[in-house]
Amino acid sequence: MTNSALSTIRLMTWNIHGGVGSDRRYDLRRVVDLVQKHRPQIVALQEVDTRRGGTDEPDAYKFLNDELGPHAHVRRLIRTPQGDYGHALISRWPMSSARYHDISYKRREPRAAIDTVVHTPQGSLHVVAAHLGLSNRERRHQVLKLARIVRSGGDFTVLMGDFNDWIVRGAVRQALDRLFPGHSYLKTFPAYFPIFSLDRIYCQPRSMLRRCWTDRSARFASDHLPVIADLNLG
Repeated sequence: MTNSALSTIRLMTWNIHGGVGSDRRYDLRRVVDLVQKHRPQIVALQEVDTRRGGTDEPDAYKFLNDELGPHAHVRRLIRTPQGDYGHALISRWPMSSARYHDISYKRREPRAAIDTVVHTPQGSLHVVAAHLGLSNRERRHQVLKLARIVRSGGDFTVLMGDFNDWIVRGAVRQALDRLFPGHSYLKTFPAYFPIFSLDRIYCQPRSMLRRCWTDRSARFASDHLPVIADLNLG
């Protein structure tokens, strides 16, 4: 293995659609298998949903943490008697205590950003994971809040998640491009015929981002494709 490979940090972000694939079957095992195939050290997962499984199924958050961890920060945004719904940030390396920022907009679905520092072998990496709303006004409100969050971080910052934003020259994308000169714009949705770049990884500084790609085989496990990226903090 080369020194370059040893110094690479691999990230993944993926909206897993509650663990339900194109066959409408709930199966977190194939989600885990797809993630493990790429061996990311840090992974952000959106639409983690414990309401999908039956009473004999393990808690989705615990299962994903056990399989992909050992370190995790989770935000359960919707709580019902049937289970919880939200997103998670999982790391192989230790993380600082998380700050959970409420980025909800008016009476729309609750949203939050997970904000932490991952202590990698290359140094500290400020990571923010988010899942933005469905309306353009909602996303513009959320991006203003995210801008304040990412500016409070260190020299190396990553923002990743499902941004639900398909407007190429819109205010949301322009604001994020100004904050993050390094970014992925891979088409990830809908998974079987992707035309929208909803799922993204943003990096500051740009030189940190070495390459990024997706995996079309993930279309069997979710309605989104993942985004995977290799970073170097050197």
